[in-house]
Amino acid sequence: MTCKEVEKMIPLFLEDDLDVDDLRNFMEHMDKCEDCKEELTIQFLVLEGMARLEDGNVFDLQNELKFCMEDAGHTLKRRETMQWILYAAQGLTVVAAITLIALVAVLF
Repeated sequence: MTCKEVEKMIPLFLEDDLDVDDLRNFMEHMDKCEDCKEELTIQFLVLEGMARLEDGNVFDLQNELKFCMEDAGHTLKRRETMQWILYAAQGLTVVAAITLIALVAVLF
């Protein structure tokens, strides 16, 4: 994934609007690319900082961004687990349907 692609994904990341594959690729790229981390930091500071200033709240945006990245890692793991559970359930459904068809065929 290129830096240009990742930079376009930053707003979607900040809105928690990336699918599992995009989030995985985004997180992997962020682990390796200091330039994209810096761009994420800037966009996060602008977005969250402006909102907080309007509300008059005190904030520590560096720690909040760190928490946001950690939370995204946990979210990615949960989504991947759910995806595998869905695949397993679909496989079991197919096996159950084939078994049912075989039983009906044997009985009739």
